[in-house]
Amino acid sequence: MRYLFSALLILTLLTVSCKKVNQTFVIPEGTYVGAFQRLTSSGGQVSNVTITFSGNNWTGESQFIKYPALCHGTYKVIGTDSITFENACFWTAEFDWTLILSQNYKIKVVGNNLEISRDYNGVFKDVYNLTKQ
Repeated sequence: MRYLFSALLILTLLTVSCKKVNQTFVIPEGTYVGAFQRLTSSGGQVSNVTITFSGNNWTGESQFIKYPALCHGTYKVIGTDSITFENACFWTAEFDWTLILSQNYKIKVVGNNLEISRDYNGVFKDVYNLTKQ
């Protein structure tokens, strides 16, 4: 009986210790400058944007009003390739709310470059290409 208990204890310890650690990355704090583009079958207008990350907060500005609709809020990186934005601003109803930086996006960091993108079922895709200043 003692051997059975020891074997179960060892098996339990091995199972617990072998769980994969949830690896996430952190966006280095700072100001990122670049471009936003909504890619459609006919191209898409480009807008210069600036987004600053500090802690789990972000603030942003765009060259064009509400293209994209940036303001401020919080964000959370999920795993190694996803990010969720919460936008804390109030918005009026006269524009396309899919332009608001909120909800889930894919993220890719290479050196000082940051790409944030969201695909809308192949109809169009929003892409932010940013470089840390």
